[in-house]
Amino acid sequence: MKNVILIGMPGTGKSTVGVILAKRIGYDFLDEDIAITLKDGRQLSEIIEQEGIDRFLEIEGEVGLSIEAEKTVIATGGSAVFSDAAMRHFKENGICVWLETPIAVLEERLINGSREERGVAAPAEMTLSDIYALREPLYKKYADIRIVCDCDADGVARKIKEKLKGQL
Repeated sequence: MKNVILIGMPGTGKSTVGVILAKRIGYDFLDEDIAITLKDGRQLSEIIEQEGIDRFLEIEGEVGLSIEAEKTVIATGGSAVFSDAAMRHFKENGICVWLETPIAVLEERLINGSREERGVAAPAEMTLSDIYALREPLYKKYADIRIVCDCDADGVARKIKEKLKGQL
C-alpha cells in the first residue's frame, strides 16, 4: 500500500491534516520533524542555531532517507524538498500531496517568533514570501497532487481523501 507524503510550507498544517487524514483512511501517521528530534536529541530550532541551516538540511535529508513505512501518512518538514534523494525515496512508495496555503494565512500562523521556535530552515532576514518563492518550484516538482488549503484542517483532509480515491 502506498504512503501519502504531505509537503508544503511551515505552518500549512501538514501535521494537523496528516493526523486527521490518517484516521480517515486507516493509515499510520509519521511526523518527520518529530523523527528528526528523536534521532538527534535536540529541537529543530536548536539544531539550526547550533549547526546552521545547511547542516540541518543534511540531517533532515538523512532522516527522510531512513524512513521506511507502508500505509502511512508522512508529514514532511517544510524544507524536506531540498533533499532530492529523500524526496525520490518518499515518492518510490508514496503519493506526494502539496498543501498550498496563502502567504497571508501562513503569516498569521507564524507570528510572534514561532518561526524560530518551529525551526524554519531559512535565514531570519527572509520573509515568508521569500521562503515561498524559493521553495515553490520544488513543491511543484515533487507534487503528484496539489491541494489549495482554503478551509479548515478537516476540510483539507476531506479534499485529499477525495483526490486519493483509487490511488492507494
